[in-house]
Amino acid sequence: MQRIIHISILLWLAALSACKQPAPAPKANPAQLQDPEVMHASVKRLTDVIVYDIFSPPVASRIYAYSCLAMYEAARYNEPAYPSLAAQMWAFAPMPQPEKGKQYNFLLAGARAFEVIAQKVTFSTDSLKLFEQQLYSRFKAAGLNDTIFNNSVAFGEAVAAKVLERAAKDNYKESRGYPRYTVPRQKGTWQPTPPDYMDAVEPYWSSIHPFMLDTCSQFKPLPANKYNEADTTCRFYREMMEVYHTCTHLSKEQIAIASFWDCNPYVMHHTGHAMFATKKITPGGHWMGIAAIASRQAKAGYVQTAQAYALTAATLLDAFIACWDEKYRSRVIRPQTVINQLVDPGWEPLLQTPPFPEYTSGHSVISGAAAVTLTRLYGDNVAFADTTEVEYGAGQRNFTSFTQAANEAGISRLYGGIHYRSSIENGLQQGRSIGAFIVQKMQVHTPGAVVAQNATTSPQAGIHKAKR
Repeated sequence: MQRIIHISILLWLAALSACKQPAPAPKANPAQLQDPEVMHASVKRLTDVIVYDIFSPPVASRIYAYSCLAMYEAARYNEPAYPSLAAQMWAFAPMPQPEKGKQYNFLLAGARAFEVIAQKVTFSTDSLKLFEQQLYSRFKAAGLNDTIFNNSVAFGEAVAAKVLERAAKDNYKESRGYPRYTVPRQKGTWQPTPPDYMDAVEPYWSSIHPFMLDTCSQFKPLPANKYNEADTTCRFYREMMEVYHTCTHLSKEQIAIASFWDCNPYVMHHTGHAMFATKKITPGGHWMGIAAIASRQAKAGYVQTAQAYALTAATLLDAFIACWDEKYRSRVIRPQTVINQLVDPGWEPLLQTPPFPEYTSGHSVISGAAAVTLTRLYGDNVAFADTTEVEYGAGQRNFTSFTQAANEAGISRLYGGIHYRSSIENGLQQGRSIGAFIVQKMQVHTPGAVVAQNATTSPQAGIHKAKR
């Protein structure tokens, strides 16, 4: 019987992921009313939309943060041990409570809350709406009656409305109207880079209100190395030459590492007069993928899974805010610009240089922070196979811990030719400090206590009645 249920769930998920027309309704299956794969499929569909819509890494982190927080806040009532995360964050109003005497499926409520936010903050809403309708049809086919269905959807919408109230006041809308960034003329500061010399990405991102940090500059890194092209023995010059020499003698393993962690959402290719772009997952999206892998590997139930997504996404948002604060304060020049000017005019890095200042390394900051959060949720020394990049052609890499993955993400930027060593090392430390602050501040329910509650054969699995 368990094998039959397992196969049924797999078929359900395959249909959702493929975004095709729903298959004939399966027989009623109460297990589907509590399946964490609903959460995984929802976040994966959002990732696909983020890639398609080409959101920048900072903006993508905001999309994940609000969507996943709403999902968790609506779903957490299935297991009372899970606390509100929004109540511990800045400027969120109290979340709605389930009404006494009403029955809910909190998995459905979480899915609906997620979709309301996701469809509000992205462009390709048709894909999300189709996915949502397919999701609903399977809840109904699984035996959820109309009253519980409607109660759950309404509750999810109420939670989403409260989350959107906060989103409307985080300065994102206002920052869209700020003046265009003026590239500084000062020698040794950041300049747009080849091949397309794109405008600076999100120069005012530090004005976005963080979820958990007190201020965007709460964890300022050590000062960047001072630009100096005259002293070939100074640290700046030595680190610049390290990038040059490393990238001219890359091993196959170093190339594989750099490519695996590229995570550039929009890479331009030039062939003669022709141009085309390759879309990829963002660095934050990569760590959301790792959160999914860790949750599945831990056999986490849907509330635990939603908690992992919500706290990881919130961590990524705050880490991007802190990192971008430093980037546009220090405005450090990219290796490609300096090397082309002083060493080799024809040199190109392995990876395309992103269009924003160098210090600190964004990959390093957000990876360092996310690794601390995931370690808090699922433990240290959790070995896992990272398959996040398989669909983007970068293969699979294996890690013994989240920390090891973060360290590799950092050093990959040296191999890619787009960051200096100090930017990577100080960025990792900045991210770890952010992560340590977050896990100390935020009360969460750790795994283990809930794993045994995942399996049940009750026909009302996943359906809860609010206490009187």
